[in-house]
Amino acid sequence: MKFYSPLTAEFFPNEPDWEDESYNEYEGCQLNGHDLLQYADAVNEAVKKDIADFNGDLMQYYHEDDFVRRKVVSAVPSVEICGNKLCGCMNVELREPLNEGEQAALCDYISGQYSDGWGEGFEQRDIRVDDGTLAVHFWQEDGFKMTPSFEKIPKPGKNSLRPKMQLIGQDGNIFAIMGRASRLLKSSGQGDKAKEMRDRVMSCDSYQKALSIVSEYVETELSPSPTPKRDRGDAR
Repeated sequence: MKFYSPLTAEFFPNEPDWEDESYNEYEGCQLNGHDLLQYADAVNEAVKKDIADFNGDLMQYYHEDDFVRRKVVSAVPSVEICGNKLCGCMNVELREPLNEGEQAALCDYISGQYSDGWGEGFEQRDIRVDDGTLAVHFWQEDGFKMTPSFEKIPKPGKNSLRPKMQLIGQDGNIFAIMGRASRLLKSSGQGDKAKEMRDRVMSCDSYQKALSIVSEYVETELSPSPTPKRDRGDAR
């Protein structure tokens, strides 16, 4: 059984844009789960490395003698891409199913581990990425919720199949742009598209053409808006 929850982060770029109003010297740039897709591999590795010190099982700190303790074998944190976002994922091994009240008790305990226990320590560990440093939060003061895996998780809509990537205010070097887009596509499970995009970009003969190609694979400010379907009754 899995419980999904939102992820947020502060990002501190190697080369800050001091004119960018969204950047704060002390709080960095605020990222959500969608923004974190491009850093999925780095965040995943950081979680694995962190939990390796204690075998990853947060249930070893659960001291209640109740049905949750008797039914839950282990609870190990990780991250997964879900609904076109990078999410926190608590992997729970069970001896037998939990009822609604037991699920609520487990989620309350995990929420405490995210906010004041394991998660509090994890968010203080810098995660180095190519273009800066991340501080990732498994718990948020507003809007935190744990969703069991058997609930329907929203899937990306037809117009959201391309991951979003910002161009304005970012490194304008085409190789840096291509690298960011490639990592984002791979994190979204589109490794074949990433290779196809790179091959096309490397063979084109102008900067603008290269940007247009990238914008076919990831949604940027240059990507065309979807053309609305015409009602057949309006056809002439």
